[in-house]
Amino acid sequence: MSEALPVDAVALRDEVRAKYRDVAVNPRGGFHFHTGRPLARRLGYDEDVIARMPETAIDAFAGVGNPFSQVALNPGERVVDLGSGGGFDCFVAAGQVGPEGRVVGVDMTDEMLERSRAAATAMGLGHVEFQKGIPVENGWADVVISNGVINLCVDKRRVFNEVMRVLRPGGRLQLADIATGKVVPEAAVRNIDLWTD
Repeated sequence: MSEALPVDAVALRDEVRAKYRDVAVNPRGGFHFHTGRPLARRLGYDEDVIARMPETAIDAFAGVGNPFSQVALNPGERVVDLGSGGGFDCFVAAGQVGPEGRVVGVDMTDEMLERSRAAATAMGLGHVEFQKGIPVENGWADVVISNGVINLCVDKRRVFNEVMRVLRPGGRLQLADIATGKVVPEAAVRNIDLWTD
């Protein structure tokens, strides 16, 4: 039995793609959310990591939390970052897993992929790659991280099914997404503009 989604998934994906295309092109634009180095500091990322990060690797960062705040990644682990955007969390992950590990960032926005690939090349991170979609093989990842992206997906069951597909048995999910203990009014859930604005 399938549940009806509260908003049109294609329309929401288009809205999200347009919003984050704008962030990729103009990271200091007037958004309803914070971006860049000040946001990373506010979310509690390690100050040494923030200070070493080149501007091109951090200025389009638009996360909602810190997926590394509870536990760091282990050297050699293989990581998938859902909705990797400009790549900041991938670059943090790359430092934690080291050159013997692998990090795959996935994003749906061509402009973000271009930005993150250029930053990875400039930083000499050969163990980090960025892809459109999740063509990672079954059971490949030790860890899947997400920083606000699951909030932007209307079909969360599908997202978690894909996460479970790419995680190895015993793998883990490190989330930094927004959760609420209160019921969101039905009218708000069905208002597609409230998902992205």
